[in-house]
Amino acid sequence: MAPAQLGDLKLKNRCVLAALTRGRSGPTRVPNEANQLYYEQRAGFGLVMSEATAVSHRANGWGGAPGIYTAEMAAGWKAVTDRVHAAGSLMVCQLWYVGRQSHSSFMPNGEQIVSASDIPCAGDGVYTATGEKVPYEVPRPLTVQEIADTVEEYGVAAQFAKDAGFDGVEVHSANGYLMDQFLQSCSNNRTDEYGGGVEGRARFLREVLERVLKVWPAGRVGIKLSPNGAYGGMGSADNTETFTYVLKMLDPYRLAYAQVVDGLSFGFHEKCPQMTLEDVRKVYSGPVMGNCGYTADSAEAAIAANHADCVSFGRPSLSNPDFVERVHNGWALAPDAPLSDWFVMDEAHATDPHLGYTTYPAHAS
Repeated sequence: MAPAQLGDLKLKNRCVLAALTRGRSGPTRVPNEANQLYYEQRAGFGLVMSEATAVSHRANGWGGAPGIYTAEMAAGWKAVTDRVHAAGSLMVCQLWYVGRQSHSSFMPNGEQIVSASDIPCAGDGVYTATGEKVPYEVPRPLTVQEIADTVEEYGVAAQFAKDAGFDGVEVHSANGYLMDQFLQSCSNNRTDEYGGGVEGRARFLREVLERVLKVWPAGRVGIKLSPNGAYGGMGSADNTETFTYVLKMLDPYRLAYAQVVDGLSFGFHEKCPQMTLEDVRKVYSGPVMGNCGYTADSAEAAIAANHADCVSFGRPSLSNPDFVERVHNGWALAPDAPLSDWFVMDEAHATDPHLGYTTYPAHAS
């Protein structure tokens, strides 16, 4: 419950609301009143992360997920950040590009999906823009010019996030999405300057980061990495080398924080040893945020041991909008939300965006 300083961000406590894709922004992808209430309800967290937010039309890959690439989207987000600020918290926008986990139905004119290489995502399939589950498609590699264009899209999105009143941005480089696809050897077999060894595979991340830093000071920019995760068909035998290099590369920028998915409850690829927060601390001197499967007790232990400066919580926040207050007062947590409430997967949730989203009550103290 102690305050924390993450770069230029002063948190009232060390509990962070993790980015959670909920699909409640509708077909326009413009944040709405339901989104406003949802985030306001969770402003007890010291830092509120937006759900993953697409940086361009081609970055999309999830029905109803919001964007941050038009003035209308920025205005929608401004109504959200205003309510979070009025409720006493800070809010960061997570900048997202799906890549090979997407489907052509989300693309302009049904274009082929893109990635670092032409390696399809492993797994049991993807949901289309109309909700059918189909096999993953084969992506095409982004050209060097398209990579440059994508870097610029991140910069434009970062400016829209500033216009929207966010307190900072997080460059989503985890969980098998586009940035992670470039970083890992299992999904990047390029032979140009954006592939090969880890330096080439990390080039895209460095260029995006430096473009975002033209908009935001480093103390308001975070990064998210997932060296252990199997989600999205990820996991490479050389991940220890890769993510050690990436963390060392990031260290001189003096970012607000590095959020590392160190927990294994989201799936562990088992292709190399687990990277722990202790390993991160050895090569990265900035603030560290733990993520994935933490309880209040395990988070307290990680912070007390100086393995983490703060911890982000996801699933417990779905059914406990007042998670921080419950933990602080020793009140029982509500049961986990059922999967049917996580996303919009049926007509009832599509008709009422509040259902299973803003309808979980605070503790009846």
